[in-house]
Amino acid sequence: MSRSTMTARRRDVLRLLSLGGAGSAALAVPPVGHAAGEPIVLAQVASTTNASAANNSRGMLLGMNALFAQVNARGGVNGRPVSVVNHDDDLNPGRMVEIVNKQLLPDPRVLGFIGFVNTGGLTALAKDEVFGRQRIAMIAPLQGDKAVIDAENVFPFRAGYADEVRALIQHARTMNQQRVAVVAYSIAFGPAMARVAQAAAQEAGMQVSVVMVDGAPDRIEANMAAAAAQALASKPDAVLMVCAGRYASELAKALRETAGSGLSLLTMSVVIAEPLVKAIGAAKARGIVIAQAVPFPFSGALPLVLEYQRAMKSAHPAEPLSFASIEGFAAARIALAGLQRAGANPSRERLAQALLGLGELNLGGVFVNYSRSARLGWRHVELSIVDAAGQLRR
Repeated sequence: MSRSTMTARRRDVLRLLSLGGAGSAALAVPPVGHAAGEPIVLAQVASTTNASAANNSRGMLLGMNALFAQVNARGGVNGRPVSVVNHDDDLNPGRMVEIVNKQLLPDPRVLGFIGFVNTGGLTALAKDEVFGRQRIAMIAPLQGDKAVIDAENVFPFRAGYADEVRALIQHARTMNQQRVAVVAYSIAFGPAMARVAQAAAQEAGMQVSVVMVDGAPDRIEANMAAAAAQALASKPDAVLMVCAGRYASELAKALRETAGSGLSLLTMSVVIAEPLVKAIGAAKARGIVIAQAVPFPFSGALPLVLEYQRAMKSAHPAEPLSFASIEGFAAARIALAGLQRAGANPSRERLAQALLGLGELNLGGVFVNYSRSARLGWRHVELSIVDAAGQLRR
């Protein structure tokens, strides 16, 4: 590599590191490999430091970087490397909105958004029609709320939360569980998914009770203990936990301490097995069923999974495979298809329009479908279970 090329590369990296501006927690994934043109920059707003979001946020960033490292080593997209810049919002909805409106949208170098993690922030941005008004693509946010994934210029990868909830209720019915209690926190997707669960259970002929929990973060342990007692009063065969992070851990802990291991616990993909097991122990976590809205990353049944595993081994050999990183990898595949279609001089609007024109896109045995009439992610939901060692099994 020539001295001038090395100098240009260093300049590109420094430019990316400065994207966040003063006071911003911005983490740049620098261009990797041989592509030496002006970087194509995609922005992710997701907290890699907040305990409730860090596993998902960091995992998605690793998966995106794994694919883009390969792409850049092959010359990038039209000779330009693709980079992702992460901005940490501490899972604060207002902070996400502020980063988008005050830092990312005014910066012309940011061509698209990808892999956002923050239900409250995404809901606010979708309600304000930011992606449509600004003609910028939001690619594969970690989100299944219909209000977000149906917003203009949002290109989802995962199945919707409602699909997950219905799959969990159907599982309970298949296991001949007649009574289900639904415990949902009163913020974000909680109320809407509680209604979906109630309707699905009633349609399946099950008895159902619903407990809504205060989402205040300063009383999580006490509120979840009270919610567990209220849920168990209906003598359920299964409890569907519509919550995430520490809310889910405290609820599962309270339910297990009172009802023991015989009670079936069901939860959505927003609950990550590793921190759950760490918080309550493998014995209490054993048997918890977790819906997964992305492909199982630990087996090689799908071409997408095989490609992901090879890319992770090459780019991040010390990192474990995870649902979050395969979701990031799939998000990068979607972005890559859009960038290739957008041409040699992509803009925000060209990228969004290119994605709208993709139609059915095969990511490797996993399909999404984007058009002007509908933007559909992978609609499949798989169920996994925590085993005695605290590991996930299909």
